[in-house]
Amino acid sequence: MSTAKPGEKKLLILQTIAHLLESPSGEKITTALLAKKLSVSEAALYRHFASKAQMYDGLIEFIESSLFTVINQIGADEDNGLKQVELVMVTLLAFAQKNRGLTRVLIGDALVHEHPRLQARINQLLDRVEASLKQSLRIAATQGTHAEHHDVAAHADVLICHALGRWHRFVKSGFKEDPLSAWPAQWQLLAH
Repeated sequence: MSTAKPGEKKLLILQTIAHLLESPSGEKITTALLAKKLSVSEAALYRHFASKAQMYDGLIEFIESSLFTVINQIGADEDNGLKQVELVMVTLLAFAQKNRGLTRVLIGDALVHEHPRLQARINQLLDRVEASLKQSLRIAATQGTHAEHHDVAAHADVLICHALGRWHRFVKSGFKEDPLSAWPAQWQLLAH
């Protein structure tokens, strides 16, 4: 890590945490373990991050940026509201599939013994995703895909619960239960 530039060092620390979180055993990530994996002292970690919570903040920022870049692009590129919903759901499930360690952050599993503010931040992220789903469902209703009186709030809640459930099952299966397995059949049930 000593030859990397400061910004690269921060990224390397975050990547190492994400990699450690991919362990199916779900061991707690300590600064001592992190420092050992990076072959540096714990003090070296604190030159880049003021606290371990700040390290997790960095991971959450990455998750937010990754998801909302794609979600915003879906909204800009796709006019069909129901198709927007489907693409957002696939994005959520595919993100987990490609980012196993970060999925542990999304379900709060990695944040159990960390600052409560981090879980609140994940909850806000999920609220924003749910708001995006509601907006797409409203568009779908105006396009005649759903009845005018369709309860978009309840529908969006079911969708976000499905994503959370798939993420949870993926993590708790030791990353064996693919979040996108059976997606076409599940989408037929979730779409309406």
